[in-house]
Amino acid sequence: MIIIDDNSSDGTKEILKNEYEGKDNIKLIYKEKNEGKTSAIKIGVKEAEGEIIIIQDADLEYEPEDYLKLIKPIIEDRADVVYGSRFLNKKYKFSLWYFANKFLTHLTNLLTGLRLTDMETCYKAIRSDIIKNIEIESKGFEFEPEITLKIARNKYIIKEVPIFYRGRQYSEGKKIGWKDGFGAIYTIVKYSTMDSLKDLRRKL
Repeated sequence: MIIIDDNSSDGTKEILKNEYEGKDNIKLIYKEKNEGKTSAIKIGVKEAEGEIIIIQDADLEYEPEDYLKLIKPIIEDRADVVYGSRFLNKKYKFSLWYFANKFLTHLTNLLTGLRLTDMETCYKAIRSDIIKNIEIESKGFEFEPEITLKIARNKYIIKEVPIFYRGRQYSEGKKIGWKDGFGAIYTIVKYSTMDSLKDLRRKL
């Protein structure tokens, strides 16, 4: 397990040093500058040595017990990538962000031909050889649409499995906002347009 502290200021760094330094099978990385989620993911992907990579946000909105569900289709050679869908879980409680996520997922499906129910999910299990060879250019929460568009571009097989989700409130430190929604739309359109232009050049 690779834990990356993005130069936090809430005491996380001290907890990591006291509780996890020197533990077997745990690698701690402390960044000198706070640069956002995607920056941390890039480091984690580079350092990972396993055959499958799962991304886990530290706030535990998602349940690590679902890891086995996520990796099973890959192990059984039925998928290259597995998304954990909150919306396939019938116990999911609707919120304002539900409709934003549904819109972004629908837009992604429309432009890629995918049939996802939850593109914005944090839980993405990906074969290491795939994600290590995808250049990630975004810096913030745009990681989710960017990686999805690039996975679709390369025609990797994506499966979805239902997962548990307990969303945090803003009073609990949730950071994502409406600006991130517009950033996601821009990212989806940007990479789908790039693919369309490449196809046009090939035909010409």
